Amino acid sequence: MKMDAITGAQAKHGQTKTAKWVTHFSKNKYLYALLLPGTIYLLIFDYIPLAGLVLAFKDFSPGDSFFGGEWVGLKWFNEFFNSIYFFRLLKNTILLHLYDLLWGFPIPIVFALLLHELRRQYFKRFVQTVSYFPHFISTVIIAGLIVNFLSPTDGIITRLIHALTGSETNLLGDQGWFRTIYVISNVWASFGWNSIIYLAALTAVDVHLYEAADMEGAGRWKKMTSITLPSIMPTIVTLLILNMGKLLSVGYEKIILLYNPGTYETADVISTYVYRRGLLGADYSFGVAVGLFNSVASFLILILINYISKRVNNVSLW
Repeated sequence: MKMDAITGAQAKHGQTKTAKWVTHFSKNKYLYALLLPGTIYLLIFDYIPLAGLVLAFKDFSPGDSFFGGEWVGLKWFNEFFNSIYFFRLLKNTILLHLYDLLWGFPIPIVFALLLHELRRQYFKRFVQTVSYFPHFISTVIIAGLIVNFLSPTDGIITRLIHALTGSETNLLGDQGWFRTIYVISNVWASFGWNSIIYLAALTAVDVHLYEAADMEGAGRWKKMTSITLPSIMPTIVTLLILNMGKLLSVGYEKIILLYNPGTYETADVISTYVYRRGLLGADYSFGVAVGLFNSVASFLILILINYISKRVNNVSLW
């Protein structure tokens, strides 16, 4: 009798839980409908392709069965680590990301702080709109503009340099200038858009803190350094952690559109090398192996940076 009572109570609890779920779903069905396209996108383009990681441990050739081919273990990983290009690719990838982070991370913060200090709303909205615009320009168009402006024959910037210095120059063909061009174009295209999250964080700052500061006679600079920045510091640290997690994930699109064999020494990164050998060279197993190494290394870096941040200032992703 006692067991029957327990079983009956468990069945009643299960029915109650199911009824609550049905009620919750019916109340929020439109929100779940909005969530559905993103979920399907993630399944198709992010989770299902994970099955292809098996190619990193196989000798796959076009035309073979997806799960066919000979198992080769860590052959492709060893080949990449022992490659004459490994340290060059690793150095270029890390330096490009660090330079981009050094300039591209603080500029949106400064821009958001300056916008926050503006009192004329119409001018503030105009500046915001203008700063967001480059984000919506295609990478191909941005690269085309850079190539045209820096053309060694009739580029606007090239002609200006020639007029000021009298020397002919080919900045895109000079490996010493590639990183500078890449970082400047990235900052220009993204600083306005990246400032949105900081502007949102600024709206959550308690206005009573500013009122108290006014009563104490604090100026704008003092309020910014003592109230505004400390209030949005958790947001800044969180985004810094996420950006550091992308240390080895420099995108290949703009680099491919801008670099050439003469600038490989400073421009060639892991993703562009994988593109040339894995896709153009049809060496798919090698490309998957390098991509897997890149993902695992980025994940470990993210965990390490998150741990350090949690120990130092008690701000972390988890």
